[in-house]
This record gives sequence, structure tokens and C-alpha cells, in this order.
Amino acid sequence: MLDDNGLRVMELGGKGYCCSQMMVIMALDEMGREDPDLVRAAGGLCNGLGDCSGPCGVLTGSVLALGLYAAKGTDDEEPDDSLPLMLESMRDWFVARTLEYGGTACGDILDGGCGAPHPERCGGLVADANAKVREILVENGLDPAQGRDLS
Repeated sequence: MLDDNGLRVMELGGKGYCCSQMMVIMALDEMGREDPDLVRAAGGLCNGLGDCSGPCGVLTGSVLALGLYAAKGTDDEEPDDSLPLMLESMRDWFVARTLEYGGTACGDILDGGCGAPHPERCGGLVADANAKVREILVENGLDPAQGRDLS
């Protein structure tokens, strides 16, 4: 049985969003925000940078999501000191999580194919990665529901 996270992944996939976009949308959902420009920009990371040879969109979308909470966004902001460690933690987790597929590239996860995501592999990765992003944020004293103040 799917939890709310898994159901959201299925819903977003059914609406045509790719993995990187799903990661960003779910982070925005957590903060109660919408940002169509950011979601469109995340679309540039779909399918392993377009031809499935690049990194999986789950990984690139996850680091985008972490950046939403901890990176510099205005002239007056400073990045959170924990951002490099959060990114490293996400990368390490993703590498370990995708060992069974032989790599972190989109094509590795899709077993050499390219195009439509594999529902079980990709959907499971998105749901697990979303949970991991939340875990990393909390471990670093950041509230997933807060995000950066946009005012």
C-alpha cells in the first residue's frame, strides 16, 4: 500500500512531470508554495540531462530541493553553513541506494534505456529521496515546512 508520499509521486507522474520536477514540487508543497518558473527550470534536468547519460533527475532534483532551503538566493543572504555537508549526504545516500542498478546515471537506473521512467524504480527512488531530503534537513536544524523567507 502506498503512503501519501508515494501517492503524490504517482499523481505528479500522471500529470507528466519528470523526476527532477517532482523533487522540486514536493519540496515546494512542503513549504506551502508554488513556483512554476523553478519547476520549469528543473525540467532541464529531466532524463539525465536529456539523453539519459547524465545524473538521474532524482539526484539533481534532490540537491535543488536542498538548495531551496539552504543556498544563497539574494544579495543579502548567505548560504547555510551546512549546505555542503547536506549535499554530500544526499549524494552518498543516492550512490548507495542505486548500487543495485549499476550507477547513478538515468540510463543505469533505466537499465540502459531512455525515455519513459520505470514506474517502480523511478517512483520508489523519488519517494525515498523525498524522505531523505526531509531527514537531512531536520538533521541540520532546518524545518522542511519553513524554507527560506521570501519577504
